[in-house]
Amino acid sequence: MSAPEQDINYSTKEGFAFGISIVAAALLFVAGLVAVFQGISALANDDLFVVGAEYVYKFDLTTWGWIHLIIGILAIIVAGGLAVGADWARISAIIIASISIIAQFLWLPYYPLWAILIIALDLVVIWAVATWKPSNIA
Repeated sequence: MSAPEQDINYSTKEGFAFGISIVAAALLFVAGLVAVFQGISALANDDLFVVGAEYVYKFDLTTWGWIHLIIGILAIIVAGGLAVGADWARISAIIIASISIIAQFLWLPYYPLWAILIIALDLVVIWAVATWKPSNIA
């Protein structure tokens, strides 16, 4: 491949990587915002959620509200870091999305369809961040 073809191919890859990072940041922001609203709903109105059978990992609904609120706030902060291209944000995004998946799995008895939707969003965030290969070439 000649040098101009390599440059074009390289800039295409860079553009795609930038697009993936912005999409990952947006998805993480949306998942974080949803978790914040989920946490506020659980804290403000415990009657909103239907509580089913007893589970081994049962917490008080207020506890779940605080868990979701904290995870959501952290996810929004990390999404901001991803949007500006911070190196720390890539690893943090994978960690926060993984913690969110675990929390949503444990949240399944309270709101199953919503939890599955957020798990899917978190999986897409992990995939997008893990496949993004930033370069240091200006």
